Amino acid sequence: QVHLVESGGGLVQPGGSLRLSCKASGKIYSILTMGWHRQAPGKERELVADIDSHDSTHYADSVKGRFTISRDYAQNTVYLQMNRLKIEDTAVYYCQARVVPTGYGFAEYEFWGQGTQVTVSS
Repeated sequence: QVHLVESGGGLVQPGGSLRLSCKASGKIYSILTMGWHRQAPGKERELVADIDSHDSTHYADSVKGRFTISRDYAQNTVYLQMNRLKIEDTAVYYCQARVVPTGYGFAEYEFWGQGTQVTVSS
């Protein structure tokens, strides 16, 4: 089993910054991609940013230039640095990872964290 645990959410004023962290643990052979998704009330979950094992990144247009995703491979951790936050960034942020677990051949599985609330409000 693989577990993802997020941290770093909270309340921040518009224009402020937050840094989210997500650590993967468990029976991990390799992690292919890690990413962040978010879901605001009444809206569908959307991809915010992801990063693969070659450090290739992809961002939603709405966060380009403001958010930065990075990985610590030794710690199986992904970060999301969020700057110049806007009210519309308010959502529950979910960590996601595509993992090859130990003991399952080379099959890939997708795992999700429990989510962390980010609220941008004055």
